[in-house]
Amino acid sequence: MSPKNSVSRPIDMRNEKKKDISNGSPLSEGDVKKSNKELRAEENFNLGEKYYYGTGVNKDYTQAAYYFRKAAEQGHDVAQHYLGYMYDNGYGVSQNYTEAVKWYRKSAEQGNASGQSNLGLMYRYGFGVTQDYTEAVKWHRKAADQGHAEAQFNLGWMYQNGEGVERNYTEARYWYQKAADQGNYRAKSFLKRLGY
Repeated sequence: MSPKNSVSRPIDMRNEKKKDISNGSPLSEGDVKKSNKELRAEENFNLGEKYYYGTGVNKDYTQAAYYFRKAAEQGHDVAQHYLGYMYDNGYGVSQNYTEAVKWYRKSAEQGNASGQSNLGLMYRYGFGVTQDYTEAVKWHRKAADQGHAEAQFNLGWMYQNGEGVERNYTEARYWYQKAADQGNYRAKSFLKRLGY
């Protein structure tokens, strides 16, 4: 199986929760500064998305990477995931797995499920890091526990094959089923192969 087929593509991020920086209560001066920073990060992220998808502008991965980097450096977890994905695949930047891992990790450490899932893949295949199945399981599980279907599939695969965990078909089936329930076609296929 090609690792690229398992990568959580940025298009999945459109379903990620957007940052809500206005809760209607009065803001302190520190809150205003933080809100302005978050607004700038969100604006940069939105510009990156426009260039990435070609929404209202010509599709331009180099420009997308520029704006995603600005937002990512401002701590925007979704932009960090996008930037990691762009380095992972060489979109608008030179392909660089080490940089991909750096940005996936920043996103993952903020709890971004797609960042966690992709960081798990980097550890599983040894792209940009030393291959480490135990670390791959750790990150896939964090994303899977948040309901990320690709991570659930990948965790099932790791249980089925005993990568980083003891081989356990019951656990594999459990995670494949969770992914299949969300429409993951590969999980459905693997459940059939296991006789379910």
